[in-house]
Amino acid sequence: MPAWVALLLVWAAAEASEGCPAACACRALDTMGLQVDCRGRGLEALPALPAPTRQLLLTNNSLRSVPPGAFDHLPQLQALDLEHNPWRCDCDLVYLRLWLEDRAPEQLRRLRCAGPAHAAGRAPAQLSGWELGGCGWSLRESWGCPGPWWDAALVVVAALGLALLGSLLCTVPVPRASCQ
Repeated sequence: MPAWVALLLVWAAAEASEGCPAACACRALDTMGLQVDCRGRGLEALPALPAPTRQLLLTNNSLRSVPPGAFDHLPQLQALDLEHNPWRCDCDLVYLRLWLEDRAPEQLRRLRCAGPAHAAGRAPAQLSGWELGGCGWSLRESWGCPGPWWDAALVVVAALGLALLGSLLCTVPVPRASCQ
């Protein structure tokens, strides 16, 4: 084997191990980037991932959620395997659901929720925002139930708008046809 090939292999192996999570195995891919293999490691939280991650294998762990922004620093990420984890389909899963909708919808359809009870066994893609727990998002009471003052204000604004429109129409000169 030529020396330059051996040197290239050593460099690739060194690159693959740099930044690799301790609980996972990393290997350099022929297409550049890394495969980060964390399958079956009993992970309860997503480890810090190296930026050149292209393939991320997280199947058969104990992951319940993914923190918001967890994949934002991984521009090369193309393959993601998340199956067989006890996903808790509540507000903590909204980031992962949205990320997968945009980048890997087939993966989203294969995931199954372990809880809460109303979501168990269903794919996160099937759940509405309400079923994900509302996530603390709500309208202020003054907007959600405006009351009679809101109705009165709308009537006044509509009347003023009509009055303004009427006055504008009355001030516009209308061309008259001459009778010759």
